[in-house]
Amino acid sequence: MKNLLFFLGLLLLTSSCSIKKSPVFLKVDDIKILSFSSDTIRLQANAYFQNPNDVGGKIYTDNILISVNNIEVAQVFSEEFKVPAKSDFLMPLTAKIATKRILNSDKNGLLGGLINSFLTKKVNIRIKGKLDYVVFGFKKEFLVDKTEEIKIKF
Repeated sequence: MKNLLFFLGLLLLTSSCSIKKSPVFLKVDDIKILSFSSDTIRLQANAYFQNPNDVGGKIYTDNILISVNNIEVAQVFSEEFKVPAKSDFLMPLTAKIATKRILNSDKNGLLGGLINSFLTKKVNIRIKGKLDYVVFGFKKEFLVDKTEEIKIKF
């Protein structure tokens, strides 16, 4: 009888917390240049999610790369992000690009392409990789692939 009560209590406890669905990845949007200096360029984008669960979790951004005009130049860095329970939320993604890296890697006329970008005041930025969501040992990957043309403001 004790085992039956224990089992029913455990079943009730596990079914009352809604972890049946993982958060829903909606989109990456709002890509913008935060700052532009002689040594670094800082970019920011927002990843939008919905979490229908009663529990949160954590999202890691270790595997997201930034390409400028089709050349990989940086990796997104972010602290682990704590997912709020039962809410829509956005996760800021930021990246620092060393201008030396762009100017020294003259692949297929990259420098000429950047000069053209500055003349037209537009640059193509691509964010590609995956976000890892982890809760109670459960892991889910969200694929990110967003390309956007950004206007450069001086």
